[in-house]
Amino acid sequence: MSLSRQAELFGMARSSIYYCPQVNEEERLLMQLIDEIYTDAPCYGSRKIKAALARQGYEVGRERVQKLMRTMGIEAIYPKPRGSQRNPEHRIYPYLLRGVKIIRPNHVWGTDITYIRLARGWMYLVAILDWFSRYVVSWAVSTTLDVTFCLDALERALHTGTPEIFNSDQGSQFTSMAFTSLLKASGIRISMDGRGRVFDNIFTERFWRSVKYENVYINDYQGVLEGKQGLGSYMDFYNHTRIHQALDYQTPAEVHFQGGRVTP
Repeated sequence: MSLSRQAELFGMARSSIYYCPQVNEEERLLMQLIDEIYTDAPCYGSRKIKAALARQGYEVGRERVQKLMRTMGIEAIYPKPRGSQRNPEHRIYPYLLRGVKIIRPNHVWGTDITYIRLARGWMYLVAILDWFSRYVVSWAVSTTLDVTFCLDALERALHTGTPEIFNSDQGSQFTSMAFTSLLKASGIRISMDGRGRVFDNIFTERFWRSVKYENVYINDYQGVLEGKQGLGSYMDFYNHTRIHQALDYQTPAEVHFQGGRVTP
């Protein structure tokens, strides 16, 4: 099968198959190490990541760590004011989930973006997760952090169902007019994490850890197309085969579509 046909089947631009971000080998290694440190401890900011790198024998200046973290689209999660990659011209919506008990599928969906390392560069993964069933409703990858792949994931998610509340962080992708307008047009209430709040998006943070330790790190994907194919297989496994203790040892699909009961 030609690469053009493969790109068409996977819903990717053909240029994405060949594109890898330009980065030297030292920076690629540092970004891989930062990714592993951050996945284990998302509360670590640039100071602690710098110190953790030094403990592994890599003396790197804090400004360089900050630059690489910005490239990766990550920042520390901790309970005090922090920097955020948000657009000051975009409207920020209030957090709606304080004290809310999530009791059924499609009650609350949440979304986030994470960095995915490749042997010759990196890409970004966005996922939309049902917080009750842990079901991955939709996902998409991109080599850039623009809003397009997030919109693609949202449009495909809305073909499968409609949540009452949609929660995200204050990133520019999710506060953009294009993204919020689509949610409002579907009658969905928009909720956004408070700046510096630790537990607002904890389900998605746990999911990222599973994706990376159970799939990305052990497969060492060479490029974008291979990474997308591998992640697709993992998403199918996660939704339909992988049982969860929190779901009384059922799969997310069983709880989401078959009315599986979960012990409170």
